[in-house]
Amino acid sequence: MTGHERLHLRLDEVPLVGGLREEDGWVQMQVQFLLDRANTGRDDFLLGWTVLPPGARHDRHLHENADEFFIVLQGQGHIYTDDGMAPSTKGDVIFTPRGRWHGFDNTGTEDVTLVWGWNGAGSLEASGYVADD
Repeated sequence: MTGHERLHLRLDEVPLVGGLREEDGWVQMQVQFLLDRANTGRDDFLLGWTVLPPGARHDRHLHENADEFFIVLQGQGHIYTDDGMAPSTKGDVIFTPRGRWHGFDNTGTEDVTLVWGWNGAGSLEASGYVADD
């Protein structure tokens, strides 16, 4: 794709991202890259969809090369920040600048659904992903 073409996807046709390891902080998550470098050719933007079943979490991590935003569409839990944890629920919109710690822990009894994105990177590798020890 040249970046000048229209792209139309269906959420239920986008495969889950493979190779996301629990030891890197991806615990029982269902992650889809909806718009990324692979299907848009863009190196500076990625849009994702994540479902975290009860007990799932994305451990504290940062991106050296990308700002991240997410919107909680369903469920509740806690977000990780530089300073610890804070409650988060449906309707929250969170922005985390590059180089700052963040993550999400589903502490509720229903799935958490997040739509999220990166500004500055079009792939996981380009985002400068760093998992917290």
